[in-house]
Amino acid sequence: MQNINSDNTPDAPKITFPCRYPVKVMGEAHATFHAEVRAVFNRHAPGVQDEHVSVRPSTKGNYVAITVVIEATGKEQLEFLFAELKTLAAVKLVL
Repeated sequence: MQNINSDNTPDAPKITFPCRYPVKVMGEAHATFHAEVRAVFNRHAPGVQDEHVSVRPSTKGNYVAITVVIEATGKEQLEFLFAELKTLAAVKLVL
């Protein structure tokens, strides 16, 4: 049974921490984009290995999507991670 908010939208599902959590970062493809994104993850979720990262370029190669699966420790960690990723100039979207 779903809980419904006052605006008739369902509550977001509850996450039990710690858990494996995928984060997708989409942005402009340039030489340092991958390194900039990895540096942010290293600050907020140290221990990310190459096998936890997938990179997919757009059809024309102008953009890239980087998905990183982290061991999320809590809501605060995710909030800080998302906030810092959004400060990168080349980042267009964080999911």
